[in-house]
Amino acid sequence: MNHKQVEEYLLSMPNARLDYPFGEGVAVYKTADDKMFALVAEGSDPVRLSLKCDPLLAKTLRERYESVLPGYHLNKKHWNTLLLTGQLSWEEVQDLIRHSYLLVTEGK
Repeated sequence: MNHKQVEEYLLSMPNARLDYPFGEGVAVYKTADDKMFALVAEGSDPVRLSLKCDPLLAKTLRERYESVLPGYHLNKKHWNTLLLTGQLSWEEVQDLIRHSYLLVTEGK
């Protein structure tokens, strides 16, 4: 998984857009109503992707995978940072992206 592949999937969410409110180092993906659902650290290797997550699922994922960490510079209860090392499959990452997007768009 590379940054371009992740970005293409993030931007395939309905009305998703890319913004840089924190400067060029962090790509922020937002919904139509300007809410963040994903962040990607520019130039990180492996790709570092932060996503909103249900708190119970977030805890479970952190316990199960060493590549899933509490959200970097984000609310640790509601955000995870994924290091895309291959430990999570692309399908699992896509599921977590959709989960984040839905949490934000449904206001949870």
